[in-house]
Amino acid sequence: MQTTGITFPAEWYPQSAVQLTWPHEDTDWAPILDEVVACFVEIAREIMKREKLLIVCQNEDEVRSQLGELDETRVRFVEMPTNDTWARDHGGISVFDTFGPTVYDFVFNGWGLKFSAGKDNQITRNLFHEGVFADRIQPANMAPFVLEGGSIESDGQGTLMTTAECLLSLNRNEYMQREEIENHLKDIFGLSRVLWIENGFLVGDDTDSHVDTLARFCREDTIAYVQCTDPADVHYDELQAMEEEIKAFRQLNGEPYKLIALPMADEVIWEGERLPATYANFLILNGAVLLPFYNSPKDEIARKALQEAFPDREIVGINCLSLIKQHGSLHCVTMQYPEGFIE
Repeated sequence: MQTTGITFPAEWYPQSAVQLTWPHEDTDWAPILDEVVACFVEIAREIMKREKLLIVCQNEDEVRSQLGELDETRVRFVEMPTNDTWARDHGGISVFDTFGPTVYDFVFNGWGLKFSAGKDNQITRNLFHEGVFADRIQPANMAPFVLEGGSIESDGQGTLMTTAECLLSLNRNEYMQREEIENHLKDIFGLSRVLWIENGFLVGDDTDSHVDTLARFCREDTIAYVQCTDPADVHYDELQAMEEEIKAFRQLNGEPYKLIALPMADEVIWEGERLPATYANFLILNGAVLLPFYNSPKDEIARKALQEAFPDREIVGINCLSLIKQHGSLHCVTMQYPEGFIE
């Protein structure tokens, strides 16, 4: 049970819209822009089948030409300058608090000052200025606290799951001790507890082990996680240790979680570098789950595993080989807003 009147809804809570921040020639996507735009178009079309799509972009006409025919009732464009496309991490985080629906605007500093993010840090407040959110939605400036959406998982019932590697990293909130960070998260999200994952990483990950690359809530009683069974894989020891941690987690009622093992994605190499391909980076939508595919036989293994976790939702595979060339995947480029937040 939550300790306050604040609720941080789970991703499976009914949604009003999903945000995409569109790639353009001034982003790091420039060398493969056509390739990644095709992936964004596929994601956009799947979202619009089920709910509204909010597109943050530099040039609306250009994006419209890329998308083709549109149902205008299912899409909203907002033009503004952007550095990059990782909406999960620069997007607003939705909560229900004692004053009503609220969008938290945390500081986004390029994953601990690794990359330029000054424009992306302004996106959520710009969306408020553009009147994107419903009239009753309150904006909340959460500065100076640095937090990315990909670093936290909520079960909607007062439990948050995160990784120590990310939340305790330098150049985010290093002025706070672990206990202070945990207490702050409990206060602002109305939590009763935080589940800390101490182990686990992916080669090529720039986020300091965001939880959405490793382990995800699928229901209040179910966690899907990346499992590595190959002792020759560089991830083996860390992911085995993470698996043991997750097995030891308990629900609020004291019962163990139902665990869904997702396969460790086959090694993907680009320009001599291993990329952080992961099946945990899926997006839950109204009636569906979008699952990153990597042109591998393991794609179908991952689909079947997730279908067990989401028996009433369609599991839709999206080829995300282009996305991981910039070290992220499907969940990383999206941010959902609950029902009633965007009209």
